[in-house]
Amino acid sequence: MIRSKASETTHRTFEIAMLEVIRNSHGERLDYSFHPGAREGGPIVVIGHGVTGHKDRPFLIALAEGLESAGFAALRISFSGNAGSEGRFADSNISKEVEDLGSVLDALQNRPIAYAGHSMGGAVGVLRAARDPRIRYLISLAAIVHTRAFVEHAFGALEVGRDLMFGKPGCLLSQAYLDDLRAIDTVVHQAERVAVPWLFVHGSRDALVPIFHTHDAFARARAPTELVVLEGADHTFEPGLTSQMVDAVTRWCDATFET
Repeated sequence: MIRSKASETTHRTFEIAMLEVIRNSHGERLDYSFHPGAREGGPIVVIGHGVTGHKDRPFLIALAEGLESAGFAALRISFSGNAGSEGRFADSNISKEVEDLGSVLDALQNRPIAYAGHSMGGAVGVLRAARDPRIRYLISLAAIVHTRAFVEHAFGALEVGRDLMFGKPGCLLSQAYLDDLRAIDTVVHQAERVAVPWLFVHGSRDALVPIFHTHDAFARARAPTELVVLEGADHTFEPGLTSQMVDAVTRWCDATFET
């Protein structure tokens, strides 16, 4: 189901290669993978992951490869404290990742940017795009909007410093994470300040981040927006619906990006 509210980059791979290292404001190196694409004139799509995730989750690789096949450049990043990036997982939270994303934008200098964020990475995108005009297009994939409600739903029964988030080794629930998401409460009000074209994609059977998160942000957004609901898809676009997510994103980019 699709609903719509509103009916200078060149192909220079060497620019990314020359970055070599991207560091955040704490001096921590951020791991990334670059997909060059072949089109001239479009932005680079920076792809951010969710909590306990990383740049190499299969559906994020599929998205980057799909964008590259369609000619668009993509940059998959792991936020600090996750997978191959430096930093402590215990320090990972939305506010720190918003700053990490700012460091990535700094490293890309004046290149036009589209940001695609999954789950918690979607909340990161809203907060950054609401204040940073360098993000010219925004894509929210099963994005968390109501952060306090999410953290209580997903981790309210866990004990800080003892229990693992989603049972993943090394991903101890931290007080910093809880405090940050509770303090933010919701990003729905920042959605009203996002002034760039915005695509929402969400699965109808997402039990981790229920689709009302996306409906609430979509209702508040004032920029040209589009909502794609993938019937039967869960939080990571299973079972077998990753290709539909990729198709929805690449189609929207093709129709929306200025060249």
